[in-house]
Amino acid sequence: MCGRFALTVSSVDLSDVFSGLDLDDFPARYNIAPTQPILVVISGEGREQGSNLADRRAVLVRWGLTPGWVKDPRDFPLLINARSETAIGKASFRAAMRHRRVLIPASGFYEWHRPPKESGERPQAYWIRPRQGGVIAFAGLMETWSSADGSEVDTGAILTTSANSAISAIHDRMPIVIRPEDFTRWLDCKTQEPREVVDLMQPVQDDFFEAVPVSDKVNKVANMGPDLQEPVVIEKPLKAPDEQKPDDGQLSFF
Repeated sequence: MCGRFALTVSSVDLSDVFSGLDLDDFPARYNIAPTQPILVVISGEGREQGSNLADRRAVLVRWGLTPGWVKDPRDFPLLINARSETAIGKASFRAAMRHRRVLIPASGFYEWHRPPKESGERPQAYWIRPRQGGVIAFAGLMETWSSADGSEVDTGAILTTSANSAISAIHDRMPIVIRPEDFTRWLDCKTQEPREVVDLMQPVQDDFFEAVPVSDKVNKVANMGPDLQEPVVIEKPLKAPDEQKPDDGQLSFF
């Protein structure tokens, strides 16, 4: 799953990656948690003729998807993630998969390796970031929930898939990453039906991410500084598939 992530790039960098988004400046966010507002990129409503920019815009939604048919969100579980393997057919996500696919910008995400209880070992947090740096786009879904009094709340979830062989040493799930060349196809809900974008819902290649052991400060939502991503040295580093040893406290799978 993905229960925390970060977005620390500038609005200018974000606009460049997503082809001309009109964004105000925003603060770096090092510990984005469920129920908080998250930035999502959606298909726009048409640019002026002759524009060479992609037709996209950015909106804020609450992290935790609520389907439109839910009567009272208080009686419904918080859906921060959607399993890509079942999202097309599952009632909670079926409409969003067909009509409201979005991109969720991120600088990386946090995950916890949780040893068996009988081992007596403590869970270890990892900051998982792209090796090349920059911003990435998680595959996401969006729904607008309307209350009886007519008020509306935009909500969203991150699509996940089975972890690749690198991340699986930490957790068995990971967010789906959509490549820039596939942004348009993922966002195109008018001509691209869910079955036609299934090929995009795959684990990213093994060498895309690097995982950095970090302290448990990220567990507390109140902690929001860059120190959350500072590496720590761990006593029993996870073994890579090729058994290469990490150095400098940073987990390396290759």
